[in-house]
Amino acid sequence: MSEEKWTVNFVVYRKKGDGEPHYQTFTLEVSPDEYVIDGVERIWAFHDRSLVFAHACHHSTCGACGMRVNGVEKLTCITRIRDVTKNGGTLRIEPLRNFPVISDLVVDMSRLYVGMDKVHAPAVHPLSLAPLEGEGIKPPRDVPMDGGKEYLRLADCIECGLCISACPVAGTAEEYLGPAVLAAAQLQGLKRAPDLAEVVDCVDGVWRCHSAYECTAVCPSNVDPGWRIMDLRRQVLAQRIKRWFGGA
Repeated sequence: MSEEKWTVNFVVYRKKGDGEPHYQTFTLEVSPDEYVIDGVERIWAFHDRSLVFAHACHHSTCGACGMRVNGVEKLTCITRIRDVTKNGGTLRIEPLRNFPVISDLVVDMSRLYVGMDKVHAPAVHPLSLAPLEGEGIKPPRDVPMDGGKEYLRLADCIECGLCISACPVAGTAEEYLGPAVLAAAQLQGLKRAPDLAEVVDCVDGVWRCHSAYECTAVCPSNVDPGWRIMDLRRQVLAQRIKRWFGGA
């Protein structure tokens, strides 16, 4: 880590109970190569023990530390300070949008978890490999080969909620399933789980998406939920056409 030190103003969103939300500024000496979560932790440790925030793994696996940094959804454990501000600059730290704020930087993620349950996604995704079987699953990166078959890890989504926070539709339609949920449905595929069509083929499912791709822009795990929603629409239409022509 660099021995260089920067003076950075952390402008942090604060809200307790029914009190009015406000911002509190903490001035820290930090290394530009530290991560934003390091600064937040330092505020809690040395300046204000009442600051409420979530964190766990520190290596972009758990998704707990999602926040807005200068207005953009970030996993703060992998966001270097030098990449979002400069010496003498300001970091505005806020909770995710489109979720109720519990306290300070912590939000109620029930909306995401309830949606995942609707599409039968497991609460904790196992690290697994699944063959690409012509169901339109798009590899987010180079995939290994095994016996001539392509394989893709389907555990990339860490359920951090960044995509829902960034989604302009999620902010105006509370019943919208949201990018992460629809991506989870696409990953399963309507061929394997045809009953999912009843969940996603509705006004608050795949047809509510406005194709803004803000979800894909902020996803820290290369899930590409925007593309997956478009592919899920294709699957829904294919299933409809099959039914119209007497298919099973």
